[in-house]
This record gives sequence, structure tokens and C-alpha cells, in this order.
Amino acid sequence: MTIRPALYGEHYAPRLIGRRASGDLERVTVVGRHCEAGDILAEDSPLPVDTHPGDLLAVPVAGAYHLSMSSCYNLVGRPPVVAVADGHARLLVRRETLDDLRARDSGL
Repeated sequence: MTIRPALYGEHYAPRLIGRRASGDLERVTVVGRHCEAGDILAEDSPLPVDTHPGDLLAVPVAGAYHLSMSSCYNLVGRPPVVAVADGHARLLVRRETLDDLRARDSGL
């Protein structure tokens, strides 16, 4: 998703969202398949011990790599943009779907 952690030492703070978790935290590394095989989004990040594949993580303030410089490399759709304030969330830009990507393909 971003090279900022590797190049600039940027630290993101992923958070588990969408469900309640246990109170216990563990330090983990958050990775993804967004560019290279070794993509690391966040190292040594505290997340609940009961976080598992399929859970939804929010990555606040991901910077330019979140939307303005995003692409659908590896057929990973662009993420949504959500404004959150005072316990309320508002969708600003919806997530790009596989159907969105297919609609752009004119075929052979």
C-alpha cells in the first residue's frame, strides 16, 4: 500500500473496527498484498489478541498513498474514504469494487 514506512520511517496506527474485541493487546506487524511481496504497513502495532483474518482494520491518516496516488495494481480496488468525528462516520468516497474494475475493461 505504501513505501513510506520503509523510506521515511512513517508509523501508521491500524485499529480494529466493526466489532468489539478482547481488552488484551499484542504487538503485531500488519502486512498486505498491495505492491511487493514484502509490503509492511505497520510494525509493532498494538491490536487485540483476538484479531484474525477477515477483520476490518482502519488505517487513519494514510496520506497521499491512500487516495490521490492510489491505483488498482494487482487488482486491489481503491479503498474508501471515511470522515470520522465525535463517534459518527460519513462515507466520502466509496470502495472500488471488482465490478468497477471490470467495467473499465473493454475486452479484446
